[in-house]
Amino acid sequence: MPEPVLTHLDPLGRARMVDVTPKDPSYRRAVARGRVWMKPETASLVARGAVSKGDVLAVARVAGIQAAKRTSDLIPLCHPLLVGSVFINFRLEDDHIEVECQVDTVDRTGVEMEALTACTVSLLTVYDMCKSADRSMVIGEVALWEKTGGRSGVYRREEHTSSSSDREQ
Repeated sequence: MPEPVLTHLDPLGRARMVDVTPKDPSYRRAVARGRVWMKPETASLVARGAVSKGDVLAVARVAGIQAAKRTSDLIPLCHPLLVGSVFINFRLEDDHIEVECQVDTVDRTGVEMEALTACTVSLLTVYDMCKSADRSMVIGEVALWEKTGGRSGVYRREEHTSSSSDREQ
């Protein structure tokens, strides 16, 4: 098995932006998920729409969409892309909220960073909106779950019972 290549390093080990100009644009999609754990009382406030700052999930959705569009401003070697669409969904549980972000484009490079950034900013927004009720919240398990398009093809993360198994691979 060949050793992985770090594409953002030039032959001298210096940071560089990968040249994607010779590539043909193609359809690409990425899906990222993450969670914010909270006290059950806090999750109940979100579910009932009773958080004093307003509609937590609506604000977190808009923040994630904005973040996907601004990813290249935040990640130094990330290419600016024409983001075609961003879908952000939430799953409320007793002690956490799961965020799933899907980003689509037709471009020369993938949208994994846009999906991960959208997911993370959505989670941070949930935290910001709920911190007056619960400062013990924990954000985690942010991961790429699916990627399609491009030369490397399709990637799908397998379901695991524990997030630690992902870190061990």
